[in-house]
Amino acid sequence: MSLPKIDSDYLVQFLTGLLNTPSPSGFTAEAIAYTEKALSAFPNLKLARTTKGALLATCQGKNSNAPRAISAHVDTLGAMVKEIKASGRLQLTTIGGSLWNSLEAEGCTIFTSSGKRVRGSLLPNKASTHVYGKEVFQTPREDDKVEVRLDERTISDKETLALGINVGDFVAFDPRVEVANGFIRSRYLDDKACVACMVAAIKAISDAGLIPAQKAYLYTSTYEEVGHGGSNGIPNDTAEIVVADMAAVGQGQNSDEFHTTVCVKDSSGPYDHILSNRLRFIAEKYQIPYKVDIYTYYGSDGTAYWRSGGQAVVGLIGPGIDASHHYERAHMEGLIATAQWIAAYLLEE
Repeated sequence: MSLPKIDSDYLVQFLTGLLNTPSPSGFTAEAIAYTEKALSAFPNLKLARTTKGALLATCQGKNSNAPRAISAHVDTLGAMVKEIKASGRLQLTTIGGSLWNSLEAEGCTIFTSSGKRVRGSLLPNKASTHVYGKEVFQTPREDDKVEVRLDERTISDKETLALGINVGDFVAFDPRVEVANGFIRSRYLDDKACVACMVAAIKAISDAGLIPAQKAYLYTSTYEEVGHGGSNGIPNDTAEIVVADMAAVGQGQNSDEFHTTVCVKDSSGPYDHILSNRLRFIAEKYQIPYKVDIYTYYGSDGTAYWRSGGQAVVGLIGPGIDASHHYERAHMEGLIATAQWIAAYLLEE
């Protein structure tokens, strides 16, 4: 069997649109709807939402005695309004592992409870060197040392409240997507890149008129960045789960942007050895460029699934992403390889 061709233009188009759809954990409805619309184009899928807002697509296979699942998460890092300050500016609290130094001077959108969107930017409380001198460089970037300056005429808490902004409103930062020379630079490639790979893989299978070897579930989770995305929603009859999540690139890591990677161990311990080895066999059989790696400061929806009592075996693959949880970058070679691996895994008898 030869693998169906991955439509790279479609992958980039879908990914770009998804990256530009804000979805911090807890505020993912638009991104789920975007993904659902794409998957609804494939007639062999049955789509449903979980009570937590995740998306589950079911694809019938040649067999159904050992269903397989692919899981990827659409939620990202972000923030919420913690306080409306006397100056009219906003103090935030982070969602997930956001780093203020990685977001300094970035534009953002505040989503009010009424549906209004207000623009602003994140700055240190003391941002001007002409006013504060060395304090600008010496002040740590911590929760109470940064604020959102709103692009509205407000200099008081009452004026900001009158805009409809309140404590608890979600805040999403601009991803700044750019595609150049085969690279994709953007915030939140973790894990929207893998959602795109999953959708591109099922498109390739569908366009080729192929049927997965086993009944397959495509699970797009919504709370991975805060630790419980995979804790429920994956059907109980699932025998195997391959989590698709980013591969961390950096000093001491084996992963790079031009390969896909199988993670054999992360902060929660090893993934299933037999499934990891089978994934390696599949990659070698179809000449998919891959690497093997271990991530010390990392967890996945597979971790959440196992800790919630899930009985299926779990493996983890994903494209190399440079500068994870910062301003990230991937390469098309790694993305296509990941999509190929997902397709091959679903089709392999």
